[in-house]
Amino acid sequence: MQQIPAKIGLIFILLLLLAGCNAVKRVPEGKLLLTENEIIVNDEPEESYSINNIPYQQPNTRLPLLGSPIRLYIYNWARPNIDSIMQARFIDNENRREFYTAWLSRKQLDKYIDFRVNFNEVLKNFGEEPSIISENLVKRSANRLTEYYNSKGWFRAETTYKIQGDSTAKKGQVTYTVNTGKPYYIDSLKTFIKSAAADSIYRKHTDESVIKTGAQYELLDINAETARLTDLMRNNGLFYFDREYISFIGDSVNTDYKVNLELYIKNREIRSRDSVYEVPLKVHRISRVNVVTDYGFSLRDNRIQDSTSLNDYHLYAYDEIRYKPKYLTDAIFVKPGDTYSDESRNKSLIRLSQLGTFRYPDLRYSEDPNDPEGTDLIANIYLTPLPKFNLRADFDVSTSNIQRFGIAGGGSLRIRNILGGMETLQISGRASIGDSRTAAGSNSPELFDITEIGADVSLTIPRIFFPINTPFITPDMSPSTSFTTGIGIQQNIGLDKQNVTGGINYKWSPTSKLNYRFDLFDIQYIRNLNIPNYFRVYENSYQELNDIAQNYPSQTQDYINENGDLTIPDGSLSFIRDVRNRNFTVTTAEFNDVINIEDRRRRLTEDNLILATSFTYFRNTRETLFDDEFSSFRAKIELAGNTLSALSDLIGLPKNEDGSSRVLGVRFSQYIKTELDFIKHWDFGNDNILAVRAYGGIAIPYGNSNSIPFIRSFFGGGSNDNRAWQAFRLGPGSTDSPNDFNEANMKLAFNVEQRFKIFGDLKGAVFTDVGNIWNALDNVDDPQATFTGFSSLRDIAVGTGFGFRYDFSFFVIRFDIGFKTYDPALPLGERWFKNTNLNNAVFNVGINYPF
Repeated sequence: MQQIPAKIGLIFILLLLLAGCNAVKRVPEGKLLLTENEIIVNDEPEESYSINNIPYQQPNTRLPLLGSPIRLYIYNWARPNIDSIMQARFIDNENRREFYTAWLSRKQLDKYIDFRVNFNEVLKNFGEEPSIISENLVKRSANRLTEYYNSKGWFRAETTYKIQGDSTAKKGQVTYTVNTGKPYYIDSLKTFIKSAAADSIYRKHTDESVIKTGAQYELLDINAETARLTDLMRNNGLFYFDREYISFIGDSVNTDYKVNLELYIKNREIRSRDSVYEVPLKVHRISRVNVVTDYGFSLRDNRIQDSTSLNDYHLYAYDEIRYKPKYLTDAIFVKPGDTYSDESRNKSLIRLSQLGTFRYPDLRYSEDPNDPEGTDLIANIYLTPLPKFNLRADFDVSTSNIQRFGIAGGGSLRIRNILGGMETLQISGRASIGDSRTAAGSNSPELFDITEIGADVSLTIPRIFFPINTPFITPDMSPSTSFTTGIGIQQNIGLDKQNVTGGINYKWSPTSKLNYRFDLFDIQYIRNLNIPNYFRVYENSYQELNDIAQNYPSQTQDYINENGDLTIPDGSLSFIRDVRNRNFTVTTAEFNDVINIEDRRRRLTEDNLILATSFTYFRNTRETLFDDEFSSFRAKIELAGNTLSALSDLIGLPKNEDGSSRVLGVRFSQYIKTELDFIKHWDFGNDNILAVRAYGGIAIPYGNSNSIPFIRSFFGGGSNDNRAWQAFRLGPGSTDSPNDFNEANMKLAFNVEQRFKIFGDLKGAVFTDVGNIWNALDNVDDPQATFTGFSSLRDIAVGTGFGFRYDFSFFVIRFDIGFKTYDPALPLGERWFKNTNLNNAVFNVGINYPF
C-alpha cells in the first residue's frame, strides 16, 4: 500500500513538470506556433496520413499516449544566446569571474563554460525547433495540394487557406480548403515511335500497358508506364535505350473532361563536339562472352597466360584458370547468341556475388569490331578472387549463473573453391573452461572444473548435388547444397551432454521473394553422461519434490541429509519410487505432482536420436533492409523417425515392453511437426510502423514416441515472444508450473506492436503479446496443461507493455517492459490486471526488432 502514494506522487510530479513547460517560450512576438493543419476536401475533412503530410509545415512532434511535444520542450530549455550569456556572466563580469576562480582554477572554469555551451547544443540537437506559421510556406503548401490533386486527374482543383490564431497565446492553426472539381479520364492514347525496332517491341506488349482508356488520369500511372517501357526495351535488346527517350503529352483543352495522350519515343541521340545527331535504335545481340577469372587492376596490362573455351564462353587468366568452366559458366546468364537483356546482366552479377568466391564482379559491354552492322556486343566479365584461405579467431571472458569465471575461444578456417567448382569448406572449433558455482553440482578442488569442446565442418556447393536429376531447379534460382556435421562435449555443465549432429540441406529461390529449403537429413544424437546431476540442474523440480517429502518426516528418514532435505540423487529417486509404488500414502495432488516430476525427469534425461526430414517455404516481399512496409510468410513441415521405423521393421529390431524400438540402445524419436509464421508491417510515414505477427505450431508424436524431444518442443515468453513472461516461464496452459524450463508440443502466438519516433535515432514502441503453449496428443494428462478444444483458448496469456529502441543503422538495441495483463495461471475471474504492476513486470533487452 505504501507504493501506491509513491507512484501517484511520481506521476503528479511528472504532470507538474510537463504542465510547467511553456511551448511558446521561443515563439517571437507577433508570430504563431502551428498546432494543427486541417485539410477540407470537397467539404469533407481529410484524415489520411499521405495527404495530411503534404503541407511543408507540420505541428511539432507529439509523444504518443502523452500527447505532449516533448522535443519542443527540450529545445525550449536550451538558451538561444548561450555564448553571449557565458561571456557576460563569466568573462566580462570581473567580480563574478574572480569569485569563481577563487573556488575553481581558471582551467576548471573554462571547462565548466565549455560544458554549459556543449550541453546547450545537445538540448538543441535532441529538441525540435518550434513550428512557427509562415504565410509563404502556407501559400506554397496550398499550391502543393493543388498539384497533388492535379496529378490525380483533377485538373481544375483549387486550394485556399485560412490562418486562425490567438496572438496572446501565440498559437494558431491553418485550414486548407480543396475544391477538386470533376476528374478527367483518359480517352485515347496515340504513339509516335521513331525506331522500327522499338515500335515492334511496343506492339507485342501493348496488352501489358499500365495506361487504360476510360480510367481516371493518374500521374503515377504515367510514371509506372515509363518505367515499364524502359525495362521492356532494355530487356529486349535495345542496349542504348534510355528512360529520357520517353515522353507523354496530354491534351485536355475543350475535351469535356477527357485526356488525349500521346506517347513519344525518340531515337538514340549522339552528341559530337559541335552537333547532335540521331541514330535509330537497334536490337543488339551477344556475340561473345569473355571471362577474366583473376582480374586485378594492377594486372590489367599483363599478358594472358591461360585460356579455355566452353559453349562459346571464353575464359582467361593472367596466371592459371582455377575454376571448372562448366560450374563457372552456369552462374553466368548472359549467353552468346542471346538478345541483350538488363535482367540477364543483373542476375549474372548477383549470382556471381552469391558464390562467395569473387570480390565485386564486373560486367562491361563493348561493340564487336567484327560486326559491320554494329549490333553485336561482346560481354566482358572481370572476376577478382577472394583469398582462398580465410582464418578467424574469437576470444571471450564471461561470467554466469553456472560459472564464476569462464574463458572461451574459437576459430574457423574457410577454404574457398576447394574442389574447383566454387565450393566452400568451413572448419570451426570452440573450447571453453570455467570455474563452476555450486549450482553446477561440482565439488572439484580444481580452479577450472567446467569444460566444453566442439567442432563443426560444413561444405557448401553452389548447385544441387542430388543423385536424381532436378530439372525444375535451374541455375538462375541460386541453388546450393550443404553438408554439415558437428560434435560437442560438455563436462560439469548440466547433465554433461554429448551432442553429435549432421545434415544435408538444399536451398533455392525461384524468385527474389520466394525461398525453399529442403533438409533431406537432419541428424542429432544427444547423450547425457551425468544423469544423477538432474536435481541439481533443475532446482525447482527438486524443491517441489523436497517440499512434498517434508510432509512425511517419519517415512523419509533414510532419504534425507543432515539438513532434513532429500539427498541427490539416491534419496530423491527412492522417494519417487516409494510414492509410485504406493509404499506409503500421500494426497492425490501430491501423488500427481511426484508422477509429473518423474515423467519429466525421465524425458529430459533420456538420450535422443532424431533423424528428420523437413521442407520450408518462405515468402518475403521485403526487397531491402530499409523497406518498412512488407509481409512475410513461413511454413515448415518436419517428419522424424519414419526412415528408422521402416529400417527397424525391415530388420526386425526387438521392441521394449512399451512397444518402442531402439537403435544402438537409444529410442529414436518419431513425430510430425508443422509451423506457420506470418508477419506484416505497415508504414504510415515518419518512422510510424505498425507490425503484427501470427504464429502457430504443433508437433505430434506417434509410432515409436509418445512425447516430443525437449529440443524440438515449443516454449513461451522471452524478448521475442510474450514479453510479459520470462523465457520458458509461460504455461503450459493454465498451470503455474514451478519447472525451470516449461515446454510443450503446441503453441499459438499473436503480437502487435506500434513503433514510433521519439527523437533522433531513439524510437519507442507500445505492444500487445498474446499466446501460450499446451500439450496435445502426447503423454501428458494434466487437464490444465492440455489443449482440449476452443475452450482452452481462455488460457491464452495477454501481455502489454512499452519499450525503447536505439538505431545504430547496422543493428538496433531494444529495451522492453512487459506487464501481465491477463494471467491464465490465476483462477478464472481473477486473471485480468491482477499482476499488471512494476513489481511483476519483465524487463527484456534484445538486439534488433522481435519480428
